[in-house]
Amino acid sequence: MSLINSSVKPFTAQAYHKGDFVEVTENAMQGQWSIFFFYPADFTFVCPTELEDLADNYEAFQNLGAEIYAVSTDTHFSHKAWHDSSPAIGKIKFPMVGDPTGLLARNFEVMIEEAGLADRGTFVVDPQGVIQIIEINAGGIGRNAQELLRKVEAAQYVAQHDGEVCPAKWTAGAKTLTPSADLVGKI
Repeated sequence: MSLINSSVKPFTAQAYHKGDFVEVTENAMQGQWSIFFFYPADFTFVCPTELEDLADNYEAFQNLGAEIYAVSTDTHFSHKAWHDSSPAIGKIKFPMVGDPTGLLARNFEVMIEEAGLADRGTFVVDPQGVIQIIEINAGGIGRNAQELLRKVEAAQYVAQHDGEVCPAKWTAGAKTLTPSADLVGKI
C-alpha cells in the first residue's frame, strides 16, 4: 500500500540539531513543508555525500519554507559524533534524527529488518502532515538535492494552484497543464 496522501504517524524522537539534543515530534512539522530524508547509517560512504549535498542546498529549502529531517537508525549521540568528526557532516544545520528502535523507519516503510537499517527514502510532507512525494533508492544510489528542490517546488505549486498539474521536467515559472477533456490526446 502506498503512503502517498497518508498522514505521518505520531512519533517522538531525539535529534542532534545545532549543537543540542532536541525532541522532534510529528507536531513540529505542522504548518510547514517537511522532508524526511532516511539514510542507512552514520560513518558510511554514500550517506555523507547525500547529506553534504542537502547541507549545501539547505538555504534554498529554507527559502521554500521546508525543513529537512535527516533520519537513520543511529542514535542522536552518534549523529553528534559524526557531525563533530566529519567536515561534510559538520556543514549540516538541519535536525539529524535518531531512530534506534526503527519506529520512524517502520512508519515510513523503509526499514530493512534483517539489517536494522533504513533504505534511502525521501518523503516530502505538506503543512497538514500529508505525504505528497516518495522516493526510494537502492543502497548504492545517491540522491540529488537539486532534483529534490524541483520536486518540492512542484508539490508546492500544485498545492497552491487547484486544478493545475506540473508536467515532466517542470521548473518554477514554466508552463503547467490544466487537465480537461479538450487536452486529451493533444499532448
